[in-house]
Amino acid sequence: MAIKLILTDIDGTVLPQGQKVVSRRTIAAIHAALDAGLVVGPASGRGFAWIPAFFGGDDACCATALATNGMQIYVSGEKVMEQTLPAAALERVRAITAETPGAGLVCFDDMVPLVASGTRGDLTRAFPAYGEKCVELGRLPEFAVVKANVFFDVDRAMPIYSNIMPRGWNKGAAVRWLADHMGVGLDEVVVFGDADNDLPMFAAVPNSVAVSGASPEAAAAARWHIGACEDDAVAAAIEALARGEWPFSR
Repeated sequence: MAIKLILTDIDGTVLPQGQKVVSRRTIAAIHAALDAGLVVGPASGRGFAWIPAFFGGDDACCATALATNGMQIYVSGEKVMEQTLPAAALERVRAITAETPGAGLVCFDDMVPLVASGTRGDLTRAFPAYGEKCVELGRLPEFAVVKANVFFDVDRAMPIYSNIMPRGWNKGAAVRWLADHMGVGLDEVVVFGDADNDLPMFAAVPNSVAVSGASPEAAAAARWHIGACEDDAVAAAIEALARGEWPFSR
């Protein structure tokens, strides 16, 4: 089967929990696929500025990327598409979260989380890494926002952190846009993931692949299933695709 484009989620798919950089094998597998003429890159909820560090600063691994759940699309290192969030709608979200104890809205200026409502402590409980880096702004930033998240404490044991996306736009819409931009058929694309924000991408692409340990919804939606992130299952699959082999059977 001819595959031209490979996209993979990062967290929990190629980056094990608690790790800051993907394995050397993953980076080598991506380069093998690139050398074979395939296009390979991440499809992540992370903003693009955060992504290269996960690949050890190897820009070739993320020159093509869907960032911020597809709000930003990069091809050959250049941004070719970007969605922004409507300011009026975002202000309504900010006002609602400002009135909700333990809740808040965070917007991003590249790698800097800006707390538009709520507090640093609330954000830290929901997403510790962002809480450590945030700036408490208390309002929306003046620039057009690409990445924003709502966070709130259901109870002290389970904070919630949710993406804000334009209606109808997600990783799936972004994959379709990228495939059309590249002149690639969706049946020539393989996508890897593990979480619920990968569901639209799985629905868009016939060859969707879930790693072991994926959410029940993602596992049920995927056409193919492989081993665990921690065992470099995605790297092994990419290596096979780079050799022209088909690694999926279940």
